[in-house]
Amino acid sequence: MDITLSQCFVIVTDPDAALAFYRDALGLDVRNDVANGGFRWITVGAANQPSVSIVLTNYLNGSPADSDTVAGLVAKGALNGVHFHTDDLDATFSHVRLWGAEIVSEPAQQPWGTRDFALRDPSGNLIRIDQPPAS
Repeated sequence: MDITLSQCFVIVTDPDAALAFYRDALGLDVRNDVANGGFRWITVGAANQPSVSIVLTNYLNGSPADSDTVAGLVAKGALNGVHFHTDDLDATFSHVRLWGAEIVSEPAQQPWGTRDFALRDPSGNLIRIDQPPAS
């Protein structure tokens, strides 16, 4: 069997703020932006990974109580976000810090063998960015 990742979904509370963050702070390309009623699906991705997309959405299939519960979990950072790789961790960290992103942890060597940092998107989702060890 041969399967690959196509897309993943990240729940956001403010699609406009999420779009600005993922496009401007992280440098992802905007591939699609679809609105339907009060909901929105914004597809972004890295230029060098055209077959992998992240869909940012404020849509949640469920009751209003479910939406409130999920919004609370997102705001706490309880739902895992996305992990990215970069070839220059220090430059990436400087860029997102200058952009004004909420930094959770500065670049550090981790016990699992990678050097990374963590930040939150405007909805509170945790984002980790690492620089893989040199081969």
